Amino acid sequence: MSGIDYLVLFATVLAIPLYGLWRTRGRESLGHYIKGDRSIRWGTIGLSVLATQAGPITFLSMPGQAYESGIGFIQNYFGQPLALLVVCAVFVPIYQKLKVFTAYQYLGKRFDRKTQMLGAFLFLIQRGLAAGITIYAPAIILSAILGWQLNLTIWLAGGFVIIYTVAGGTTIVSLTQRYQMMIILAGMAVAFGVVIYRLSPSISFGHALEVAGKLDKLQAVDFSVDPHKRYTFWSGAIGGFFLALSYFGADQSQVQRYLAGGSLRSSRIGLLFNAVVKIPMQFFILLLGAMVFMFYQFEKPPLFFNRPAYERAIEHGAGPQLKDLATKEDQLFEQKREALRAYAAQPSPEKMESIRQLDTRTQALRVETKQVLNQNGADPRSKESDYVFITFILRELPRGVVGLLVAVILCATMSATAAALNALGSTTVVDLYRPLHPSVASDQHYVVAARVFTAAWGLVAIGVASFANLVENLIEAGNILGSVFYGSILGLFLVAFFVRRVRGSAVFFAALIAQALVFLLFFTTGIGYLWYNAIGCGAVVVLAPVLQRLIFRAEPMEAA
Repeated sequence: MSGIDYLVLFATVLAIPLYGLWRTRGRESLGHYIKGDRSIRWGTIGLSVLATQAGPITFLSMPGQAYESGIGFIQNYFGQPLALLVVCAVFVPIYQKLKVFTAYQYLGKRFDRKTQMLGAFLFLIQRGLAAGITIYAPAIILSAILGWQLNLTIWLAGGFVIIYTVAGGTTIVSLTQRYQMMIILAGMAVAFGVVIYRLSPSISFGHALEVAGKLDKLQAVDFSVDPHKRYTFWSGAIGGFFLALSYFGADQSQVQRYLAGGSLRSSRIGLLFNAVVKIPMQFFILLLGAMVFMFYQFEKPPLFFNRPAYERAIEHGAGPQLKDLATKEDQLFEQKREALRAYAAQPSPEKMESIRQLDTRTQALRVETKQVLNQNGADPRSKESDYVFITFILRELPRGVVGLLVAVILCATMSATAAALNALGSTTVVDLYRPLHPSVASDQHYVVAARVFTAAWGLVAIGVASFANLVENLIEAGNILGSVFYGSILGLFLVAFFVRRVRGSAVFFAALIAQALVFLLFFTTGIGYLWYNAIGCGAVVVLAPVLQRLIFRAEPMEAA
């Protein structure tokens, strides 16, 4: 990067948290630290909720996902608008009426302490692991840009977030997310404008969309009922609905965002803002990836986007093999580029079929390249698609814009990580620490405890990030991890809201059985991961009344 890129990067990344620290100085009560205050309005809540979900993985990995397999990933979000309406109608009024700090406090009031602690525990495991993946994503970028050791980059990326989150609590998280999200949206719009501007003069934007569609990059909806397919209309509408309902209704990292400020109206409008904005934003990001794919049909792409893995293979003696593959890829690229130019000048089915065949041969060549890397110990375990967008940024964008786009991904990292650590610390102190230390009455004591736990979870996330290179595509890894846990958590809340005769022990053991069932299916079947949300939730809702009637009939209602 150039000097101006570094200036843009550090000015953007540092200015927003420093402003947040200045705005939140001197606020020490537990209520302020966990829930914020009335200065947090619906616009800030809406952007904060959006920023928490749209972490760095969205902006780093999703364009690469579209580059590799098209925009079908958009189906994951089809159930979200309806889920947000349900959260607004059911979850938010109850949380606001009871004035809870965390969602799991409600489980304690409705059932008993062990159920409250189970919900909190499942959340802490899932979100603690997910926070590590969130930190790992930008560490790839910094490592590639600056040439630093990956683990050192992980510590630097996570350490700054820990400092300001520990210092400012919920208010600083919400304030910084508002401005970080503005930078993110502006930066992605600039990237889209640049890639359209840089498309070959041989092809118009309309023709680029047409060709991308014929190469299967723009198939947004698949109505297949095959449960083994990851992305279909049905898995997104049904499984995605349960995933979103659990995430927004029972994941403290989101609950804490829309309970900030304490106004029912602000919480609802902030969530409805996301119901309207989320799918168009995700579609725009995926379309950006499809256009990057079209850009690289006319500009020579790397033989393998994961450059560190490619260079390790050369060091291990694979240079001659990779050179031969690169020569073949060069020839295919020239043939395909000429075929595309001919099609743009005079479209015909025969010319498109030739382009498809050349594209198939190119993909086969890339598979062979990865096999060579594997055989030579390069171990490119994370998918090549995670490196596509950052490679485009570094190689193709003008000076200054590179710094802005890197700042976009770092802002997304800080906002999502800060929200996760804030929620992890708050949940630990409210749902685990305070019930076990009821004799401590000082607000100041619990604020200090929340800060200590927030910092501790930050260290856990950094530790997880050190091993995140073992996962595949980052955007998929985050959603798979959530799907494994969210169904059981959501089931606890749905039983609490709608099945009044069920008591704590029945729902507690139903959730344990449901979670075991999901783990069993995850490790023994190949069904699409979104279905785990519906399966886990459905198992809790079905089993809890059965266990209540057969085993726990005599148990009285108990409050924590």
